[in-house]
Amino acid sequence: MKSPVAFKLLSLSLAAALGLAACAPAAPADPGRLAVVATFSILGDLVKNVAGDRADVLVLVGPDGDAHSYEPAPGDSRALAEADLIFENGLEFESWLDDLYTSSGSQAARVAVSDGITPLEAGEHAEAADEHGHGEFDPHLWQSVPNAIQMVRNIAAALAAADPANADAYRANADAYLAQLDELQRYIENQVASLPAGRRKLVTNHDTFAYFAQAYGFTIVGDALGAISTEGGEPSAAQMAQLADLIRAEGVPALFAENVEGSQVIERLAQETGVKIGPPLYTDALGRPGTSGDTYLRLMRYNVDSIVGALR
Repeated sequence: MKSPVAFKLLSLSLAAALGLAACAPAAPADPGRLAVVATFSILGDLVKNVAGDRADVLVLVGPDGDAHSYEPAPGDSRALAEADLIFENGLEFESWLDDLYTSSGSQAARVAVSDGITPLEAGEHAEAADEHGHGEFDPHLWQSVPNAIQMVRNIAAALAAADPANADAYRANADAYLAQLDELQRYIENQVASLPAGRRKLVTNHDTFAYFAQAYGFTIVGDALGAISTEGGEPSAAQMAQLADLIRAEGVPALFAENVEGSQVIERLAQETGVKIGPPLYTDALGRPGTSGDTYLRLMRYNVDSIVGALR
């Protein structure tokens, strides 16, 4: 049964103050369970770890999918219309969501899991920051485990408020998962500590590692597409030459491609500079089942192992 209240986008701080309306929600397959939508695969994994077996979670943008450039499928509108909660990253990561939500006629609560996290401005971390547009916030929050911890807390609070009968289960699931995230944070810190500070320099396809760099002491030397979105387009010859010069000047040990974007530009940079290409990193999406990045925990371990190994 859908909640009778027409929810609009709200922050969890407002939800805490006002409360979400009591409901007896349903997924189409089971009228006794909460129907939840998560916009993309990494967020979906966090939501599933908190929801456990108490809610049905549908993910719109699946493994290896690019949420920046996603084009909603016809079934996505129905999924939103039938949902009780919609979890989104926020910070304009899902630029297509507002129109989809409106056209679907959904009455679901929209919860931005970025609530309570201080966002970075796009490009503020980079050596070549003047190449990036300012005034936009970087949406790639999950690349820092402390941010993921806050996201999980937001998810648990929203699920508990929407489904009070299962609130204790959501909180218990969240506590168990938070313990795993704490362990992950220690693992990453230990791995990074083995890499000399002067070699902690990143060049990737698009500007996705700012929060990782801030949390773990790396420098973003540049990114091939020159944007926080994979839709930044091909760089000009002048931009490529400028980045190649910067890579050589900084002594960058390795370049990195990503699972959601082709490696052609990175390959051109490698040919121009003579710098090796490291293993492709998981950035905006999980990997497919059975890969090294098929959960958030595995994704982050794989990324730090790949980065440290290639830069060492």
